[in-house]
Amino acid sequence: MSRFPLRYAIHEHRFWLLAAALLLVVVALFLPRVTLTRKAYDVMAFVDVTASMNARDGVLNGQPVSRLDFVKDRLEGLIAELPCQSRLGLGIFTARRVFVLFEPIEVCENFSSLDSAIDALDWRMGWEGDSYVALGVYDALAVAKTFDDAVVFFTDGHEAPPLPWTGLPPFEGKPGEVPGLIVGVGGKTLVPLLKYDDSGREVGNLGPYDVLQENRFGPPPPDASSRPGWHPRQAPFGDFPVDNNNHMSSVKEEHLEAIAAVTGLTYAHLGSTGALVKDFERVTPGREVRVATDVRAYPAGLALLLLVILFGVLPLRERIARRRPHSKPTLNEVYP
Repeated sequence: MSRFPLRYAIHEHRFWLLAAALLLVVVALFLPRVTLTRKAYDVMAFVDVTASMNARDGVLNGQPVSRLDFVKDRLEGLIAELPCQSRLGLGIFTARRVFVLFEPIEVCENFSSLDSAIDALDWRMGWEGDSYVALGVYDALAVAKTFDDAVVFFTDGHEAPPLPWTGLPPFEGKPGEVPGLIVGVGGKTLVPLLKYDDSGREVGNLGPYDVLQENRFGPPPPDASSRPGWHPRQAPFGDFPVDNNNHMSSVKEEHLEAIAAVTGLTYAHLGSTGALVKDFERVTPGREVRVATDVRAYPAGLALLLLVILFGVLPLRERIARRRPHSKPTLNEVYP
C-alpha cells in the first residue's frame, strides 16, 4: 500500500487542527491550579432605610421601583463582582446613626447569606422617623474605622428635618482617614414622598403640612426679623407657614458632594452595577492576596474554538466554494 495518502494527511491542515485540539484537551485535564496575585477588598456598606427611600423613581426591568429596591439590586451586583477573599459587612442608617447588622465576612463563602440579608432590607427597620444624613455618614465613618475597612454609604441625601441655616454639622474626624464612597440614590426630578398609616400600609402621598419644612432648632436665620409675624421671643422664626417643598424628594447631589468634601470621601451617583464597581475600585484601596486559580478553562476554550473551525468553518467554506459558478476563461488563458 502506498504511503502517499498518509504523508498527505499528515501535512493537511485539518490534521494539525485536530491534533492541536486534542493536545489542548489533555492540557486542560491535567493542568494544575496557578497561584496568582490579585486585589481583595474590605468594605462596610450602609444603606439608608428612611422614609424618603420609598420614593419610586428607580427603574428595574422596565418597571418603577423604590430607591431602596434599586439599592438592593445594585448592592447584590457589587457583591457578585467582588473577588474572593474580599469581605463585606452590612449596616443600615436611620435618624442620626448607623446600626451594624453584621461585621465584614468573606463574600464567596457567604454569598447566599449576604444576598438574603440585602434582599431583606426594609424601611420598617428604621427606629425613628428623622433623617440626619450628615450625622449618619459621620457615624458610619467612625464604625468603619474600627474595622479598618472602606465605607460605601447609599442615601438620597434627603435631610428630615432640613438642615439649619448654619449648614452642615461639624465633622470631628480626620478627612480622608477612611476611604470610600457616598452613593447618591434617586432621580434628579422631585417626586412625592409616600404616606403610610400606623400599620405600615401605603395611603397616598405626604403633603406640605405633613413634614417639617424648616429646621427651627437653634438660633433663627439673620433674615428672620423680616418675616411676617416675627417676634424676638414669641415667634423668632416668624409665624407664617413655610413651604420649602420638603414633602417632595430628589437626590440631593450638592448636599452629598458637600459631605464628601468634608469627610474626604468620593461622591458618585448610583447607576449601573458596572459603574458602581468602577467607582468603588477607583477609590477603595485593595489588599494583595495570593489565590490558587483554576485556569483550565482557557486551554479547553481554545480547543473548542479549534473544533468549531475544523467541523464548522472549514466545511462551510468548502461548500460555498463548490456552489460558486466557474468563471469563464480569459483571452490570455485561451491564447497564451
